[in-house]
Amino acid sequence: MGRFSFIIIVGLTLSACANTTTAPVAKSPGLPAIDLRGQSADPLKVAHNLMAANQPELALRAYYRAASTSGATADVLTGIGSANLRMGRLGQSERILRQAVVADPEFAPAWNNLGVVLMEKGDISEAKEMFRRAFALDSGESDSIRENLRIAIAQTDNSGYYQEKTSSYELISTSSNTYKLANTQFP
Repeated sequence: MGRFSFIIIVGLTLSACANTTTAPVAKSPGLPAIDLRGQSADPLKVAHNLMAANQPELALRAYYRAASTSGATADVLTGIGSANLRMGRLGQSERILRQAVVADPEFAPAWNNLGVVLMEKGDISEAKEMFRRAFALDSGESDSIRENLRIAIAQTDNSGYYQEKTSSYELISTSSNTYKLANTQFP
């Protein structure tokens, strides 16, 4: 009986080792493959991919996981704030994004996304200042930041470009977890 048990245990061990030579992988259309065991998957990349796939609840969890492994960097905090923004939690989003700009005052996406939150809350003049900072840090290279600044300036401009103040925006996610405002009401 001892010899038979030993053979079964060795067989099961070898079988288990054979099954772990290739990692199980999840594939979604348009997204990179993710190692399901999580050993080689970067939590921040996973979170960004989940945001791109319009899964802010799952992305928020992944951002918290990234914070626990790599710290509360400006990129991680911006992601947490952006996920809250996508879920409509403007107060939480604003608080976290303000922490992100303190963590790294040179991180343009944090300033931009803070501006988006402020636009959503109706604080156009402060949002315009956030977009100006993001634009300066980005050297005007990002189309989404430039467009957000243009919208904020137009909202505060008295030239009559906008006849009435519009408050309905659609958030469009662009690269690097940066958001663009798209006006869904036309004057």
